[in-house]
Formats: sequence, structure tokens, C-alpha cells
Amino acid sequence: MQPNARLIAYEVLAEVRDSDAYANLVLPSRLRDSGLSAADRGFATELVYGTLRMQGYYDRVIELAAKRDVTSIDPVALVILRLGAHQILSMRVAGHAAVNETVDLQKRVGRQSAVGFVNGVLRALGRREPQEWLDDVLEGLSTDDQRFAAEYSHPEWIIRALRTALRAEGRTDELPTLLAADNIPPLVSLAELPGSPIAIAERIPDDVTLETSNISPIGYTLDGGDPSVVTGPSNGWMRVQDQGSQVAALILSRARGIAEGEQWLDLCAGPGGKSAVLGAEARLGGAHVIANEVVPARANLVRRSILAVQDTVDVVVGDGRTAPERFPDGFDRILVDAPCTGLGALRRRPEARWRKSPGDIPPLSVLQDELVNAAAEALKPGGLLAYVTCSPHRAETRQVVNGLLKKHPELTELSAREVLNGVAPHEVDLGDSDELSVQLWPHRHGTDAMFVALLTKDA
Repeated sequence: MQPNARLIAYEVLAEVRDSDAYANLVLPSRLRDSGLSAADRGFATELVYGTLRMQGYYDRVIELAAKRDVTSIDPVALVILRLGAHQILSMRVAGHAAVNETVDLQKRVGRQSAVGFVNGVLRALGRREPQEWLDDVLEGLSTDDQRFAAEYSHPEWIIRALRTALRAEGRTDELPTLLAADNIPPLVSLAELPGSPIAIAERIPDDVTLETSNISPIGYTLDGGDPSVVTGPSNGWMRVQDQGSQVAALILSRARGIAEGEQWLDLCAGPGGKSAVLGAEARLGGAHVIANEVVPARANLVRRSILAVQDTVDVVVGDGRTAPERFPDGFDRILVDAPCTGLGALRRRPEARWRKSPGDIPPLSVLQDELVNAAAEALKPGGLLAYVTCSPHRAETRQVVNGLLKKHPELTELSAREVLNGVAPHEVDLGDSDELSVQLWPHRHGTDAMFVALLTKDA
């Protein structure tokens, strides 16, 4: 079939549903080979991410319009209805185009017997204003969690977890703003590795505008368009990377001066963004980095990520929990960017909110404990350890750190907050918590919800 934006969006969403794929990995390759115009590629991108972000809400609206539970709707037709709902309720695509083109999509990829049903539901959606549908969805919901879950399209358990994390800062009133931020496409965030040999101004086309970051000294945001026009000519020195990820690495590398010959370990290195930042910092300070990754395919991603600083970084494959045995000489600095639920990156990976469950937390917490305890054992006396997750869930953040401190009395927590505010171009609003760790937020800082704790080992 001749590809168009709606067809590509459907194919990506179907792969996300059927294969547990991530849209940010599938969509770019589909668009690259599509032959679509820039405008149509942008339309397809908004269809995919907007539909995934608001899937929970759209399902509630579809149930009202169809007068049946979504679990009883043919899976192909349901994906197509979600795409149509996004166009009608959120994109304000002309009603006739949204209905007719989406119905045509059902004819192309779905059952012919469902064409009339899809047509009827989409026309019902278009006969009322979006606010009317929202009012109907919220009617009868008795708790804030239920209302927030419906309106902002987040599972209730995630809402409770986010509220608990905000409560630690005395900022629970920010919860609706945070949930809304999860549904807004993030700006393209770039990092220029420290020590870049090419002046940034020499790599930027005249029609591209970069804004410097308020939180990362090596960060920029792109005003739109294709970031490859900036990153492509840089030979790996400029890359797409969330600014929270950038400062997580910088908190470790800039907590104190670097001594010549220091040995650093990135324990869970894939896909390699933090390894590249650490490698650039180590290169300037005369240190050396080992980037460890347990999955060979992800280790290859790390190798591609660190090409600009490959003289300073060695990539190895192995289970991070065995680091003390594999590296008996130990390390002066260790970064543990632990596997987690990814609840801090729901803007970028919106499907994670529908894929994760509370049952994922206990086994991840066990793995996080095992990794960070292995790091503590591999840390040299006087060394620095940064524990990082892209999740604000307290079971993945403070509980892990508190457990580590209890098990290892030779460790002392340092103020990651002070280090961050010494690194950032401007003072960072980190809430009213008396905790020493850093919790970043999309709605307040424009980053993923990155957590960073910094510890040192008694000399």
C-alpha cells in the first residue's frame, strides 16, 4: 500500500501494541523510508505520540460514543478509533477529513464489517465539543485520583506515586501541572560534549536557533526541525540528550576536581549518553572510563555514542552485579544509572504508562539494590558514587539510597543539590525538601524526572 501519514501511524501503534515496541525506536525508521514530506512526517509523529499519551482518555470517550467497553472492540478498529479521536478532539483536524480519512484507513487495514461501526463512532465524536466529552468522562468520578487519571490519561497508581514524590518537596499542588507536562511533546534537547574541538557557531545553519539551557552548562534546546542539521556535522560532539541526563553525569564528574589517572565506571551504560559525557569530562581531566553494559546490543549503542571520546572510554559487556569480582582494583567514581520503570520519561515514551504496573516495582527495586551495593563494594576509599534513575517513584529513589546507607555505614551521602547548583548556569528550584538528593521534573525544569544521589566512601 502507498504509505501516508495515517497508515504509518497505525503501523507503528500496532507494533507497539503487538510487539511491546517503543514508538521512539520504530517511528523514525518508518518515516525515513516513507518518502513523506516534512509536513506529513510531522503529522504522523503527532498522531503516534499524541494517541499514545492520551490513550486512556480516548478509550473512555470511545466507550461513551460506542456504548460498549473498549475490550469488546476489534483491536484493529480500536487503534483506528484512537487515531480518529486524537484528530477530532485534540488536533482539530477538519471534521470531514478526520472521519473520512480514518474510515478509509479501516477499509485498508481492518475488517470491512467494522467500517460502519468506525464511521458511526467517529461521527458521534465530531458532533460534540471536546469539553462536552471531558465533562461526561469526569461525571460521577468521586476522587481526585480518578479524575486526574481520566483527564490526564495516567493510570491511578502512577498518579499516587507522583503525588508521593512531590509531597517530599512540599509541592503536591503541582501534580496537575506535572501530569499535563507529561502530555506535552518535549523540546529537542542537545548536549555539546565538553572539550569539543569545533566551535558550536561554526556548525549551526543560519535558519536554526539554539537556546542555552538553564540547568545544564553543556545543554541547548532546538526551536524545532531536524536536529541532525546540528548534530550531523559535529562528529559526535553534539548529540540529542535530555538535559536531566546531562546533569546526572556532570554531578558525578564535577563534584570535585579530577586527579590525573582516576578510574571511572559507568555500571549500566546503555545506550551511552551519560558515558559520552563522562568520557569527555574524563578526557579533559586525565581520567579513564569503563562503560559496562550487560546487553551486547546495547553495548554496541554505547560504542556508537562514545565515538568522539573513544580514546578515553572502554566499553565492556558484563553483569554490573559482578563488578567487584571483575574489577578488583576498584574505581574512583562510579555512576549507577539503574534500570527502572522509566516513569520520569513519559513525555518521550508515553506507552510506558500503559505497559508498566505496580508489580514491576519490587523486582526492579531488588535489581537496583543489587547493582548499587555492587558499586559500593567496587568503589575505592574516598571515591564518589552517583545513583541515578529516570523515575521519581520513591521505591526506586530514596528507598534504594536509604537502604544502601544502612547496609554500608562506610558511605556518606553528599549534597547533590549543592553540586548541581554549582554546575548549573542558574539556581535550580528543587523544592523545599531537606533531602540531599536531586529530583528533577518535566513541569518545573523541562527535563525528564531524573533522580540523582551522590555518595562518598570513607577514606
